[in-house]
Amino acid sequence: MVTSIILTLIALAFVLIVIEDIIHVNKAKTTLFFGTLCWIIAFISPIHGESSETIQHQLDHNILEIATLWLFLMAAMTFVAYLNSKGFIQNIVHRIMPEQISERKLMFLVGAFAFVFSSISDNITATLISLAVVMSLKLDAKKLVKYATLIIFSVNSGGVSLITGDVTTLMIFLAGKVTIPDLLLLVLPAIVSVFALAAMLSIGMNEQLHFARQEVRRIEKTDITIAVIFMSTVLATLFLSVQYQVPPMLTFLFGLSFMFLVAQFLMRKKDVNKKIIDYIREIEYDTLLFFVGVLLLVGALKEVGVLSMFTELYQFLAPEYANYLVGLLSAAVDNVPLTAALLKAQIEMTPQQWLTFTYATGVGGSMLIIGSAAGIIAMSKVKALTFMSYLKMVLYLLIAYTIGYAGSYYMGQLI
Repeated sequence: MVTSIILTLIALAFVLIVIEDIIHVNKAKTTLFFGTLCWIIAFISPIHGESSETIQHQLDHNILEIATLWLFLMAAMTFVAYLNSKGFIQNIVHRIMPEQISERKLMFLVGAFAFVFSSISDNITATLISLAVVMSLKLDAKKLVKYATLIIFSVNSGGVSLITGDVTTLMIFLAGKVTIPDLLLLVLPAIVSVFALAAMLSIGMNEQLHFARQEVRRIEKTDITIAVIFMSTVLATLFLSVQYQVPPMLTFLFGLSFMFLVAQFLMRKKDVNKKIIDYIREIEYDTLLFFVGVLLLVGALKEVGVLSMFTELYQFLAPEYANYLVGLLSAAVDNVPLTAALLKAQIEMTPQQWLTFTYATGVGGSMLIIGSAAGIIAMSKVKALTFMSYLKMVLYLLIAYTIGYAGSYYMGQLI
């Protein structure tokens, strides 16, 4: 009975996300309401008759994951908020962009940039930077949705071949299912699928974009220093995570604190109206609260036992087909607990099949706007990008995902 109530509430929460534009109720409010309500019900009437101590342990584990992500996001978004407020990113774009470029060429450039940047950075940071570049170009809403769609798919594709680029890739690697040389085989099919999506999305986009030559103001030394600290923090996060298993959240918080101290020193003689630490207030807390709500819902879904049901697919389908479907399912269910459930199930697969699974869980979440962190971030940043407007791109996304999945299968034969 309790399980049914919780599942109904979770389904209702996701429906309200879909119809946000109709009911005009912010998705952060609805997800946080239903996410907390589900856990309160779990305490009042424990799932599967478990004790309150067990429920508390499950909640603590869920809250730890949320807090880790929340703090990481806060640090990354503060960096970006500062650089955006100073016009640093827009300034760089205006310096390197030509006066004229075709919409099609811009589509491919954006896809390549998001793909490469997500390979050297985390998906969230890559999404924020890529969106900032596109949004600085003042495109109309329909075209902006297309570019944002490409960014989401490209960001998810770019990190799939590196253990530092995607959490699920790291999980599968640490479980000994694939090796680093195996994962590098995913680079080619991943970039091909990105360019395939760029080609499809750019159909009918034949106009030339003319960028008015604005007076490019001098980049302040302080802004350059903070940009360098930001990039150094990203690189340090990758290195320390792989070499010493330092949590990315910890490295980013250190980078943020270092930025505060350095900026305070550089600004000490300047007449500034705003302190460097005040840029934390410019973060879109709706985004962070939305994350909290969604992860509480997913955590409840996990404790109800729904995720374990996905392992039954492998009893009826060959791993090649089951992996493809699991990738699509990861668009509706968080891919981290889904991957954890399948790893714990000790499903027997060859390295080639695990490679296709790695691609599927890393990129499959792109099918729905709520299926990946990149999608949720993009939805919070681009007003025209809603569940329904993104859903209109699903055929293009499905084709690109299928191309990449097929490519990962054939590349896996080289193992």
